Amino acid sequence: MALPKNVGQQDSTIRLIAAAVVMILSFFVSGLGPQMLLVAVALVLLFTSWSRTCFAYLPLKIDTREK
Repeated sequence: MALPKNVGQQDSTIRLIAAAVVMILSFFVSGLGPQMLLVAVALVLLFTSWSRTCFAYLPLKIDTREK
């Protein structure tokens, strides 16, 4: 079962930029726990940007693609 695409181009770009910022921020945070949390958030942002599917958007029926 393929998941529906619900992330538009602008949303995808914002997610890529946010992922880069969060990843860079993880280098400046002390403690392994907070660093791992920030890296996990960055990876989720990268995945949703790449796959164009946001799991949080599915139950809310949000679609940011241009029609």
